[in-house]
Amino acid sequence: MGLPERKPASYEDLFDLPEYIVGEIINGRLVTHPRPAPKHAVAYSVLGGELQGPFDRGRGGPGGWWILDEPEIHLMGDILVPDIAGWRRERMPRLPETAWFDLAPDWLCEILSPSTARVDRAEKLPIYARWGVSHVWLVDPDLRTLEAYENQSGRWVLLATLKDDEAVSLPPFDAISFSLGGLWAD
Repeated sequence: MGLPERKPASYEDLFDLPEYIVGEIINGRLVTHPRPAPKHAVAYSVLGGELQGPFDRGRGGPGGWWILDEPEIHLMGDILVPDIAGWRRERMPRLPETAWFDLAPDWLCEILSPSTARVDRAEKLPIYARWGVSHVWLVDPDLRTLEAYENQSGRWVLLATLKDDEAVSLPPFDAISFSLGGLWAD
């Protein structure tokens, strides 16, 4: 006798989670993890700050983007919450009225932790590629690295791996440069 078949997770399953838990639906499965640890929160807050002024607001950079922390993205049956995501305003001139986005971002960043790295890499990256996300950055505060990937025909191609306090000037945000070292909580 086999195991009973599990019904796919639904959006309503997310409503029952405690406030301190982030929930996603990945390939029909409810996947949960706690809110980021402080050093991970510092990494995504600082990175978002580096990009927000020049790209979202056009201060010291070209503008033309929406840069958002922890947006909820609905892609058919998958509900994903990347740490940071960006949409070119030419593709999404206005923010949606809903609490989520049903348009895949142009760029996103996942801040890796021991509890999320496997899911981020093995499960979420293929979904992002399938939906046409152009660029993904993976930041690991423990290793002090940033990996930049570009989607080429549905396959992720590694553009660069930066470490410690190297200068970051990578697509799609290569109009500016900033120190990776600012992301690390010491």
